[in-house]
Amino acid sequence: MKPENINEIVGSDRNHLWHHLSQHKPYQTTDPMVIVEGKGMRVKDANGREYLDAVSGGVWTVNVGYGRESIGDAVRDQIVKMCYFANSAGNIPGAQFAEKLIDKMPGLSRVYYANSGSEANEKGFKLVRQLAALKNDGKKHKILYRDRDYHGTTITTLSAGGQAQRKDQYGPFTPGFVEVPHCLAYRDPRGDDPDYGVQAARDIEKVILAEDPDTVGSLCLEPITAGGGVIVPPEGYFETVQEICSKYGVLLHIDEVVCGMGRTGKWFGYQHFDVKPDMVTMAKGVASGYAAISVLATTEDLFNEFIAEPSDKMHYFRDISTFGGCAGGPAAALENMNIIERENLLDNVVKQGDYCLDRLQELKDKHPVIGDVRGKGLFLGAELVKDRETREPLDESVVAGVAADCLKQGVMIGRTNRSLPKFNNTLCLSPALICTSDDIDEIINSIDVALGNLAM
Repeated sequence: MKPENINEIVGSDRNHLWHHLSQHKPYQTTDPMVIVEGKGMRVKDANGREYLDAVSGGVWTVNVGYGRESIGDAVRDQIVKMCYFANSAGNIPGAQFAEKLIDKMPGLSRVYYANSGSEANEKGFKLVRQLAALKNDGKKHKILYRDRDYHGTTITTLSAGGQAQRKDQYGPFTPGFVEVPHCLAYRDPRGDDPDYGVQAARDIEKVILAEDPDTVGSLCLEPITAGGGVIVPPEGYFETVQEICSKYGVLLHIDEVVCGMGRTGKWFGYQHFDVKPDMVTMAKGVASGYAAISVLATTEDLFNEFIAEPSDKMHYFRDISTFGGCAGGPAAALENMNIIERENLLDNVVKQGDYCLDRLQELKDKHPVIGDVRGKGLFLGAELVKDRETREPLDESVVAGVAADCLKQGVMIGRTNRSLPKFNNTLCLSPALICTSDDIDEIINSIDVALGNLAM
């Protein structure tokens, strides 16, 4: 595209686009970033500047990297042949991807298509509410969620959100959602106890008992908390959660919107733990951003709760997602999964994730401002503090400055952003599953320079 045309595009963007999660006052005097091209791990902006993307499209999405012609071809071929029909009927790639997906998820058997992570999670919540209505006059309707977790941007998914600043100014919220404590050992006085994971899980049981187990329908958790600080659950946590859910008849809903499709070194984050969810939601990396698609996967037992004689006009899941009927989504998802398998990307995630965690530890040894490093696979974080002894968090503006410094160096990193009062202090790394050790070195070196500049 000619420079004069690019200038027109940037002008149209500034004058007409409402960007996500953005304060627009600065755009009155400076141009917004417009990304025009991507290949592999790198993207290029409208000015021709290239960046190494360590956040997979900004929000943990482009798992297999940019410029995948085989995915583009799969989507193009499918939508020219048959682009859409409401998912009250099926389509070929929808059936094929469902079978391939379920093969990776022992214990689950059914796939429900939607178009975003928020929508997929709402489907899970609706299942709980309808099941309560069908079985016990609506009593077992409460949905538990965890402090620091995030499940979407609609009013109801925000009702299940453990990030106060994400929720601020958007209430009143949907009733029947109850928060349970987080499991971040670094921010819990009990964090050094050998059985902290069990203790943290028992905190959930205390909430269930306080609410009355007969009123609690489900527990919705991220397998590894994402935007709330990259929190890997401690040993014994999920095993105890599973025991508690089974004891009180609480459905376990695992939100894999971020972790799903290889991000942690397994197909799904929950597969690192001894846990058997009743339902799993996913989006983002399912098609690596090449098409919009999300999924709610359930057990056959849960599916069967909604099977009844056709004469019962209300005893089925009366839900629809318009764009859950797009055939391009599962076509992209199918080829996305094929790429992960062909290129052995799960093995690469484990290898490069271990290397990146080691490099982050080196930074921690060098820079006192790093209080903790944590993560799994290519889903990693470094929490920044003013003082290691007191663990007082670094101000969000300073953390933002570190990310901005990296951007000036040509590396895009993430950070917790306007989510948790006083605790938006974690740098977040989630490079594509294709990344190499050279890419990791470039990412870590940019953070090293930025932290060094901070100390000056």
